[in-house]
Amino acid sequence: MAAAATSLPHWAWSNPPSLHANPFALGVASGDPAPDGVVLWTRLVMADAAQVQAAHTVRWEVAHDARFAKIVQKGEAPALPQLGHSVHVELRGLAPDRWYHYRFMLGDAVSTVGRTRTAPAPGDLPGALRVGFASCQRWEHGHYAAWRHLAADQPDLVLFLGDYIYEYATPRNTADLARTHSLQLATTLADYRDRYALHKSDPALQAAHAACPWAVTWDDHEVQNDYAAGAGRGDATGFAAMRGAAWQAFYENMPLRAASLNRPFPDTRWDALQVYRRLRWGRLAHIHLLDGRQYRTWQACRTPESASAGAVRGGQCADLGDPARSFLGAAQEQWLDAGLASDAATRDTTRWSVVAQQTLFSPRHYPSGMVSTDSWDGYPAGRARLLQSVARHAPRNTVLLGGDIHQNYVCRVHADADRPGSPVIASEFCGTSISSRSGTTQDKVDAVARHNPHVLLARCDLRGYGLADITPERWTTTLRAVDDPMRADSGASTLARFVVQDGRAGPVPA
Repeated sequence: MAAAATSLPHWAWSNPPSLHANPFALGVASGDPAPDGVVLWTRLVMADAAQVQAAHTVRWEVAHDARFAKIVQKGEAPALPQLGHSVHVELRGLAPDRWYHYRFMLGDAVSTVGRTRTAPAPGDLPGALRVGFASCQRWEHGHYAAWRHLAADQPDLVLFLGDYIYEYATPRNTADLARTHSLQLATTLADYRDRYALHKSDPALQAAHAACPWAVTWDDHEVQNDYAAGAGRGDATGFAAMRGAAWQAFYENMPLRAASLNRPFPDTRWDALQVYRRLRWGRLAHIHLLDGRQYRTWQACRTPESASAGAVRGGQCADLGDPARSFLGAAQEQWLDAGLASDAATRDTTRWSVVAQQTLFSPRHYPSGMVSTDSWDGYPAGRARLLQSVARHAPRNTVLLGGDIHQNYVCRVHADADRPGSPVIASEFCGTSISSRSGTTQDKVDAVARHNPHVLLARCDLRGYGLADITPERWTTTLRAVDDPMRADSGASTLARFVVQDGRAGPVPA
């Protein structure tokens, strides 16, 4: 009995024993829907040392109905210890634009039933698409009531924009935390695997994954706070090994396609993952999902020893003006430019171009003159190039989505970020966190909003998510906030609602 207990992952020691008996205790998920298929995911929790070291074969089924009376496809998939007993099934041959149910089986154990769907056929113009977007779910800072409400809103797709986990240990002062955990600061593959298992043990998060397909990208806390490309705190060799472990754990725990890997498993190298990609929803929406971490330039005027990027006074940091500095990296910038050019060339058949990325894109000019170096404000040349791309190609409608800053922002996006009188060429909605706290006050945020006329809404004291209802005629964003993030059963309310009309850049209050 003692041997079985010590083989359990560290995150599970404080969870109920019944969790250990269920190999599907971390739930199910699906992702990256295409017109003919989707990725199905699960990860096994094994109860003793022999099971942990062994490979397992998982059965899966896809059906039209939740009772699985009308099975469409079924098969088997490996759950290998080398990949943390994760399972990735890439379905093909499904009908476009329809919902399916799926489940996994191992021996007599049966997983939760998940619900997923395919995208519309490329030439179809669906009448509606509901997208949830969210980010930043630090375990200790709050419960995941936001996910329960988002699942109840019945989205077609969830865009998760980064910080799925946080690498930190629980702070010593636990007086104002919603909950705690006993995990150490994550630095190894085992650490990161345990951290994902901790987060995925939450029933509200599991319900949101089971409700619809997700498309996920990462930010910094999946590895280390404020890291940039191949640089973080510590020596380069040690950071590279840690980053590789973190990226492997990310792939293992997300419903990603094998195309994300630089080489087929088992020859995969974990020094690179292809996270930026496109998803098309018929002729209604073309989603460009970005990676703002893997290729970015080191933050301006940041020392290698500093724990975070912080802020600098603009006039005292010459690096900020370097035209070579990039948030996305040259290759991804070119990839996005080509995608926006394609959207513009097909503007009669591509209604909404969606740029989904990690953080606030629009500038925040502070009265103090300080500049946040980890956001797009720290990469003005890179932002200017993206604005020039949108202005030059002029897709029919461009909407940017972001997260990271634990605040809600709604902005008009101008052709010149420093000239409020320049044309409005896009709309932006930056969502607050699922649970992570904001590090500022509403008074400071109000001061920023007064100093930046393109900012239509700015709130820092709420946790929640965004909901985008997209039709051929209009885009409606509803910002939802939980009443009390310290309660798992918290209610939720609507903070604000904004509309973008087809052919008219810039959001307006609904």
